[in-house]
Amino acid sequence: MKQEQDIQKLDKAFLGHPKPLFALSATELWERFSFYGIRPLLVLFMTATLLSGGLGMSKEEASAIAGIFGGCIYLAALPGGWIADNYLGQKKAVFIGCIIIALGHLSIGLSYFSTSLFFIGLALIVIGTGLFKTCSSVMVGMMYDKNDPRRDSGFTIFYMGINIGGFIAPLITGFLQTEYGWHLGFGAGGIGMLIALLIFAFKAVPDFKEFDTKIGMDEAWDKPARHNKNAPYAIAIFLIILIGICFLGISGFINLNPVAIAKSMTMVILWCAGLYFLYLFFLAQLQSDEKKNLVVFVVLFFAAAVFWSVFEQQYTTYNFFADNLTDKVVFGYEIPTVWFQSINALFIILLAPVVGAIWVFLAKKNLELSSLTKFSLGLIGAGIGFLIMAFAATSILTNNGGIENATNAIGAGNAILASPWWLVGSLLFLTLGELCLSPVGLSIMTKIAPKLIKSQVMGLWFVSISVGNVLAGLIGGHANEENLATLPDLFYQCVWILLGAAIILLVLKNFIKK
Repeated sequence: MKQEQDIQKLDKAFLGHPKPLFALSATELWERFSFYGIRPLLVLFMTATLLSGGLGMSKEEASAIAGIFGGCIYLAALPGGWIADNYLGQKKAVFIGCIIIALGHLSIGLSYFSTSLFFIGLALIVIGTGLFKTCSSVMVGMMYDKNDPRRDSGFTIFYMGINIGGFIAPLITGFLQTEYGWHLGFGAGGIGMLIALLIFAFKAVPDFKEFDTKIGMDEAWDKPARHNKNAPYAIAIFLIILIGICFLGISGFINLNPVAIAKSMTMVILWCAGLYFLYLFFLAQLQSDEKKNLVVFVVLFFAAAVFWSVFEQQYTTYNFFADNLTDKVVFGYEIPTVWFQSINALFIILLAPVVGAIWVFLAKKNLELSSLTKFSLGLIGAGIGFLIMAFAATSILTNNGGIENATNAIGAGNAILASPWWLVGSLLFLTLGELCLSPVGLSIMTKIAPKLIKSQVMGLWFVSISVGNVLAGLIGGHANEENLATLPDLFYQCVWILLGAAIILLVLKNFIKK
């Protein structure tokens, strides 16, 4: 009887959920703190002058590098998940990922001594996140039976940790960067990663061992799902190629033009994804209905890539706009530019329960919106967000007496800048768009993905986010005070593309539902 009570207590130790959920959520919170703490600093650091401690890059180059970094983060989840399944297991993958990410932050923090360390640090964060990102989520799912009604609630708690980390990180790193310099701001992210590592090693792992011993769970949390004897050779070849490219780039043997790389990377990803879709369609032995679902996936893939190419401009376009074109003085205090990056996470924390309640209310009234309608609403929400940004850019031109006067006033440092509320309003609609599209997109994928390739289809969904990140980097490089005259048109173009994609989805809705 006591043993059953102990098992029951262990299974409901944290808010009615398994005991390991707390430690794993805390690990994710601090890992996301490290990531969202440094990401908004990247383009500002790279474009800052050498005298102010930056790298002195052009905005186009810095934005492209930020886009490549964000794109590679999501691409790395594919090989990272494969290594975990075939060689390391989930526990070792998360642990090693934490260490590599921490080394990446250390390398960026020490880039004061060498610019090369900055880019080595970015590469290490990409590799470490590739191992960490998918495995931490998989370990959450392993604590529940497939039909456990607590599963969705458990993931909600887990993702709340992500957004809490995303909210507090820019506030802390932005303050430290403003008051004490770039490298202390970067260093705070590294400390967050070390905290994540310690929590996982000394709290999460013991909790999982106890849970596994007393209740039992999928052994893949501790061991690879299947041991692939060729995995070490594949990893070694990958590392040799990566080190070789880094060496050739650092030594100047090859010219690593970030803008050209971003453009090529976009085309390579799209071509590879297209060829892979054709392979799945014709050679993967899918049933007729499954092939139809794959066509639906292709449509949603491109619609999602359009959305993410706009949404991920928070770290490029919005950063530049907040830094140079926004009046950040409130009650005599100048708000650090990076603080604006906390707004999206704050809105998610506040609005996710509201949006979820609205969907439930409509369903009870037999007015439930279809998944494709919600997907379209996500695109429209993002379009409204960029429409607000177009108004913000226009207000600068109007308030300063036209393009020429506005440009001269900004150069002289006495321009009437945009109100920060433009950014807040725009980010509100971007967040509403995200809440309509992102969870619904994942839900649609799980419904339409063919059984034999379900994991591969989910991996391809993350590829759409990767494409969006790279495109966001290319677009963001043109959104700055130097291109003030064309800035409203740039934002309007994003609006028309988003609304066009939404209209196409709504027109195809009945066809796709069939």
